[in-house]
Amino acid sequence: MTSLSSGSQTDFTFPRFPILVRGGGDLGSGVAHRVVRAGFPVVIAEVAAPLAVRLGASFAQAVWEGEAHVDGLTARRVPGPDSVQFCWRSGAIPVVIAAEFERWDEVSIAAVVDARMLKRAGDPIGAGSPLTVGLGPGFRAGTDCHAVVETQRGHWLGRVYWRGGASDDSGVPDAVHGRLGERVVRAPTAGVIRCIAAIGDPVRAGVPIAEIDGTLIRAAIDGVVRGLIHDGVAVSEGLKIGDIDPRGLREHCFTISDKALAVGGGALAAILESIQFRHSLNPGGRLRPPASTEMGQPP
Repeated sequence: MTSLSSGSQTDFTFPRFPILVRGGGDLGSGVAHRVVRAGFPVVIAEVAAPLAVRLGASFAQAVWEGEAHVDGLTARRVPGPDSVQFCWRSGAIPVVIAAEFERWDEVSIAAVVDARMLKRAGDPIGAGSPLTVGLGPGFRAGTDCHAVVETQRGHWLGRVYWRGGASDDSGVPDAVHGRLGERVVRAPTAGVIRCIAAIGDPVRAGVPIAEIDGTLIRAAIDGVVRGLIHDGVAVSEGLKIGDIDPRGLREHCFTISDKALAVGGGALAAILESIQFRHSLNPGGRLRPPASTEMGQPP
């Protein structure tokens, strides 16, 4: 297995600390953006058919288009680990298909940020696991990750927990301009989606934006199409497939959100707080969690 160590790099402030981000959706892209801007080499692992909705602000788009350009950074799909170094040298973030690789624990990475937003427990961490940071509900620090970053909007957004977990999934979308559930578009039935509108398009309530096997899906409110799952993806009933932003600002569709940047800042803080980063590395070049750091939990 080719090592992902980037020790020959000169453009990174921390070239010996490659970070793996699992998931290239909007939150994972916020993490990748923060971490790259802080000087770390990043590689993003995605599935072969991403279910990301905010593709205009997601590096997951590189899976579909070969490249994705978000907020001044470029991500590029690469065929395997041998191409990662070249991608870094070109100034881009490599995006890999996780299933095409061998076991990730054979790859020399310093830390993992799990941004897949599965909202369930992840794989248990072991004594030899690199620093693992989980985003949002489902993760428990000390069980399936070392640290959890809060993803629920409000006072605790972006906070790092070294014990316990984030707030439970409320099942209620965040309010935008006073709109809650009606701004989120979900699949009324299982099938293959065909997009009618495009991300960034202004729409009126009642206008078709997509269809699934002949069933039209209409916007419930006026606004702009902020997110829409990629054309041709097979979806399950109830899956989130789109997002209508009632503010109607097209530029919001193609830039990383305040929430994603806050969550990304939390993940970056967890990496920087790692005691092995601040002092020394173990022989495998992996970061370790702080020995006694504990951030306050929400009441």
